[in-house]
Amino acid sequence: MWAVVAFGVVSAAGYTGRMARQTFPFSVRTALSSIEVDRTDNLLTIYVDGVESSAVDLADPSYLEFEYMQHIEIAVNALFGEGQPIRALHLGGAGCALARAFEARRPNSRQLAIEIDGELASLVREWIDLPRAPRLRIRCEDARTTLDTNKGSWHVIVRDTFASGRIPAHLTTVEAHAKASGLLTDDGVYALNIAGEAGLAPVYREVRALGESFDHIAAISDPAIMKGRRFGNVIVLAAHRPLPLAEISARVRRLPLPTIVVPHDHLVEAAIGARLVHDRDVGWPPSSKAADSSPSA
Repeated sequence: MWAVVAFGVVSAAGYTGRMARQTFPFSVRTALSSIEVDRTDNLLTIYVDGVESSAVDLADPSYLEFEYMQHIEIAVNALFGEGQPIRALHLGGAGCALARAFEARRPNSRQLAIEIDGELASLVREWIDLPRAPRLRIRCEDARTTLDTNKGSWHVIVRDTFASGRIPAHLTTVEAHAKASGLLTDDGVYALNIAGEAGLAPVYREVRALGESFDHIAAISDPAIMKGRRFGNVIVLAAHRPLPLAEISARVRRLPLPTIVVPHDHLVEAAIGARLVHDRDVGWPPSSKAADSSPSA
């Protein structure tokens, strides 16, 4: 039996302290999403609109349940060394599992997570022992607005943003990737989680668009996914400097499941026939925009 909490009735403040005695699984309805939360031992899993979105170990902040997040962490370790503080921008917040792990493994990092669902962001602060500002700030706005307006300089930008199981189109365009390129440090990396759609066409469309702004691109995934035999997560890395692919490959081979690193030339060749998608093709910016408000959680 689900314990249903209607967010319009129970405020985030009123929810404080209930997690310890909460019956699992339970659901929460926000203005934007249907949230389901389950717990097995210390592992708390958050589903957004029926899709597994975040999983955190309540006792071990460094633990990453999802393999694609392990792939991102491996790439970051290969680029920046282990334990070094970084500045990281997370486009897509939910449970902030990766940001939490970065903080645990890289003390004194400064991170900003963007979550469009402000109610979910407030609840996650109640449910999970996330770092507080300035170590981790959560800003509630559209991730594309962040790309268009942010003035930061980031070592790592992670795009892990989905709506109804799909990547919002305005985050996949040539212009969106150009904005991300401009926010990266010269030695930075842009890591994109591409999943939720059939086949590799979405991957190659984005590789083609990324090639307009980045000189170095690679992908990390299960070989069966890259051969089109099954669907799943593909992590695409984009950078202004050469990526340490040999080191990344050596590290991912130690993971329990088969994983390969696909180099730049192979990806670019496979993406030759892909269509370049521009902002004008997806209706960005909207013809009329609501007043900008960017609260932090």
